[in-house]
Amino acid sequence: MVSQNNNTELHHVVIVGGGFGGLYAAQKLAKAPVKVTLIDKRNFHVFQPLLYQVATGGLSPADISSPLRSLLSKNKNTEVLMGEVTSIDPERQTVTMRYRELEYDSLILATGVTHQYFGNDWEDKAPGLKTIENAQEIRRRIFIAFEAAEKEPNPERRKDWLTFVLVGGGPAGVELAGALAELAHGTLKEDFRNIDTSQAEIILLQSPNCILPAYPPHLSAKAQASLEKLGVTVKTGVRVTDIKGQLVSYRQGETVEQIRARTILWTAGMKASAMANVLAECADAQLDKAGRVMVEPDFNLAKYKNIFVIGDLAHYADSEGNLLPGIAPVAMQEGEYVARFIRNGLQNRPLAPFKYLDWGNLAVIGKHQAVVDMGWLKLSGFLAWFVWLFIHVFYLLEFDNKLIVMIQWAWSYFTESKGARLITTPGQDPEIKLEDDHETIIYEASVQAPHRLEVG
Repeated sequence: MVSQNNNTELHHVVIVGGGFGGLYAAQKLAKAPVKVTLIDKRNFHVFQPLLYQVATGGLSPADISSPLRSLLSKNKNTEVLMGEVTSIDPERQTVTMRYRELEYDSLILATGVTHQYFGNDWEDKAPGLKTIENAQEIRRRIFIAFEAAEKEPNPERRKDWLTFVLVGGGPAGVELAGALAELAHGTLKEDFRNIDTSQAEIILLQSPNCILPAYPPHLSAKAQASLEKLGVTVKTGVRVTDIKGQLVSYRQGETVEQIRARTILWTAGMKASAMANVLAECADAQLDKAGRVMVEPDFNLAKYKNIFVIGDLAHYADSEGNLLPGIAPVAMQEGEYVARFIRNGLQNRPLAPFKYLDWGNLAVIGKHQAVVDMGWLKLSGFLAWFVWLFIHVFYLLEFDNKLIVMIQWAWSYFTESKGARLITTPGQDPEIKLEDDHETIIYEASVQAPHRLEVG
């Protein structure tokens, strides 16, 4: 049950995290008799399912992002604060940000997950794809690779630049691999003079014995066939054991093999954000092996009923004991449920137990190719691709984003052009440096000072 303040002030709901879970909870509380404060480290919400399009130059960051203040501007009971929560005091019911402390009556934590490298220090060597910053860094590395290959006279080193390794064959890895293959084998093929970009090698490494393991076997097989048709080499049943320099080592059975590649991208495991450890220390929260917070049927903590954990941060099993996946629809429905739970609790009205409405899984492999598993409906090929397009445009939050993305996709469909192929890091330029009797390719990060115009 949700309790009201002892004073006459409105019940204060603090939401930490402006992703799908936190945002949908805030929107559902718009007309409730509560005060809402949403806190996020960034001032925008990002539509994560389309991050791979930013990473491969198909869309710009603003096309899939929306300012949180704009999204919640009509919620007159809601304030948005840009900042990071560093600690929680469940007894005093406070959250602490830098230079500020807030009291809460109900606390909703939806800070998501980060990359899981399984104890290895590979983040700088193989960036993941979870944020806009990740997508821009991947985009920079991809296009730097083509630029470096264009200037590289040594055929072996040129091949290193034109080899891309992706680790992880879930939806993110499959979509990124497909988009990268279309980029190399289609969009860029007329743009360079010294290299043939269609010779780029894209290798997808997957630890399980199939890609998209959450999908039915026949859809997984069709997805792999579609990737291979695009020119992607798919290796399943392999485990990456080391990433050192430009060498990726992986084990297949008893055999250890290596791949030389200048661009390595990580789309494998995920782990809960640091907020999970904060809850474990201050609220005796139990964590699972992935660091997610074990929650009660109403998404609250066992010891503190007014602290709720939703989205990827939560370990929540349905009535049949199945763990809900870390996907956007799950976070949306959980956010809405917790908002209703708080609202109904203030009015002493019961709420039916949470039941996740599974709309299925979708993954796009490339132009005209996708797989859709809706339980009662399983599709692949062009029709699945069209369903994927419709659903992703539908879930974009702002009308201008929907319109821009539709125009961009239509233009790309007919022209095979991707207009956001930008390397935006100042001063980053791949250069060739001669050392003794061999060549070593390095990144030069010298940033030139701007020219000055002196008058008088």
